[in-house]
Amino acid sequence: MEANLVAEGNGHGAERGGSFDMGSLGRCLSSFVDEGSCESHRYYLSRRTVLEMLRDRDYSVPSSEIDITLQEFRAIHGQNLDIDRLKFSATNKSDPSKRVLVIFCGTGVVKVSSVRLIAAQIANRDSLTGLILVLQNQITNQALKAMDLFTFRVEMFQITDLLVNITKHVLKPKHEVLTDREKEKLLNKYKIEEKQLPRLLKKDAISRYYGLEKGQVVKVTYTGEITESHVTYRCVWGRRLDLWELV
Repeated sequence: MEANLVAEGNGHGAERGGSFDMGSLGRCLSSFVDEGSCESHRYYLSRRTVLEMLRDRDYSVPSSEIDITLQEFRAIHGQNLDIDRLKFSATNKSDPSKRVLVIFCGTGVVKVSSVRLIAAQIANRDSLTGLILVLQNQITNQALKAMDLFTFRVEMFQITDLLVNITKHVLKPKHEVLTDREKEKLLNKYKIEEKQLPRLLKKDAISRYYGLEKGQVVKVTYTGEITESHVTYRCVWGRRLDLWELV
């Protein structure tokens, strides 16, 4: 049977003098190499994670936007992207009054002038309840203070933190955010107060992914091949985070 693994015909891939044809092997491996720009790949991955994050926060996000391939993304935006075209907004499905805007920042340091440019991009700001900024560099203290002038919630993520969706990691347990009613039923069932639940810090990656606020409760389901599945509940704890703690 092993003899059948040797290629026939012109000899490509066959053994030659006791060694394999590495040229053929090289061409085979090259088909898996991404020949596009690293920049476009980073934007593609981070944009997809943000879309998935908003969907998991119950915002209306078309599946077609999440499922777009890298090749399709590059066909639309090119190899050297215009980041202004990546800007998009989404509306909450259960509460249409909630609208969040996502803006991707350039590679330079975010300064006060950058904040002014961001503010200029925001249309219908009266209907906006949240702003998500995807950064690629540091942000100055003066720019952070300028962010406080916005009347809506501002969240900031480094693009490197969005290249992978942490909730999809094989070792990460499943997290489900409880509604206020589900939280009340849980506390009544076990006759406890929320402060008696295990804590989840606001700056935890999961808290930031779901945009959780103090007092919200998360159901955490652990599964494994060795240990049986078990469930625990964690309550978000901690003061309101300053923006500098989020970057």
